Amino acid sequence: MSRFIPLSIPNFEGNEKKYVDEALEQGWVSTGGAYITKLEENLADFLHTGAVAACQSGTSALHLSLIECKVEPGDMVIVPTLTFIAAVNPVRYQFAEPVFMDCDDSLCMDPQKLRCFCEEECVCQDNKLIHKKTGKHVKAVIVVHVFGNLADMEAIMDIAQEFHLKVIEDATEALGSHYTTGRFAGKYAGTIGDFGAYSFNGNKIITTGGGGAVTAKDTKTVEHLKYLSTQAKDDPHFYVHNEIGYNYRMTNLQAALGVAQMEELPEFIRRKHRNYEQYQQLFSDYTIGKLLEFREGTVSNQWFYSLKLQIEKIHGKTMRDIITGLQECGVQTRAIWGLIHEQIPYCDAISYKMEKAPYYSKCILNIPSSTQLTANDICYVVEQIKKTCN
Repeated sequence: MSRFIPLSIPNFEGNEKKYVDEALEQGWVSTGGAYITKLEENLADFLHTGAVAACQSGTSALHLSLIECKVEPGDMVIVPTLTFIAAVNPVRYQFAEPVFMDCDDSLCMDPQKLRCFCEEECVCQDNKLIHKKTGKHVKAVIVVHVFGNLADMEAIMDIAQEFHLKVIEDATEALGSHYTTGRFAGKYAGTIGDFGAYSFNGNKIITTGGGGAVTAKDTKTVEHLKYLSTQAKDDPHFYVHNEIGYNYRMTNLQAALGVAQMEELPEFIRRKHRNYEQYQQLFSDYTIGKLLEFREGTVSNQWFYSLKLQIEKIHGKTMRDIITGLQECGVQTRAIWGLIHEQIPYCDAISYKMEKAPYYSKCILNIPSSTQLTANDICYVVEQIKKTCN
């Protein structure tokens, strides 16, 4: 195999080495340093939000958000089943119970089923949503903007207000996605709900190697999130701690990478759009697969591209056969995640009216989406997909 086109890899075309070298020369490599503050400021400016706290991962951002929502043992949190498991695990970190919700055709949480669950399975008592069968307090909902495609936040925010739910936006795949029409025109993913979590893992649209960030509607809340992420130090000189804290702060070396990546983010998004348009054109007459579109009234960062295959037309081949066959041709692809409510740690959890998530989990193929893709690369990917699936 002489040619290899990866699924999604980081792009270091800017000042990454320069800024990391500066951090090394200054000796600030751990959880303190000017680059952390600079990255937080740059993110806040880009997102048009009051403040951002840089942390170790998108998972830690979600965990901190649940803590700030006062999710406690025995509480319930509504979560999607069609997502990466890291969006759900923090619920169990708090010894709370996830309630799994179906997706709609955007792959994001279905707001109609969310409303039905709140109306039919729960009751409001003293400004709390109580699950009828268990008597547990349904305290929050985690909404994932899957692959950079914005969820229907107008509907979800209306439901949350009506039923007294905190909203945590998992924008780990959606940095830069924003609404252009409607009530939230100009608002970015992660800045609409009560909290927003971001990830800078190696495959995301920008990366700090690992790392993430969290924001909230209230800047004072963001300061408390920073406090919790640095072991809740009330007096750092005499090591006084008045709350349980966490080792969740981003390092200055990671932040140095992030500052450089933020400088390139608009160009990365432009390339994502250009590459998506070429894919869309090349698949326009393909009867076996269709490229999923992004929500109208939004500009998505188009982080990941999803090809919906008609598996029934690919005789004798499973999704695993297709992925393996493409790998042999030098094209890295992946299936969508296994549904979380079917995973062993969550088999005993409540799942609600699962219909579309099981369907999409079997037919979505994620295809190469790196910002370094050339027009020739994309032509080769499409050619190999068509050849492998025929």
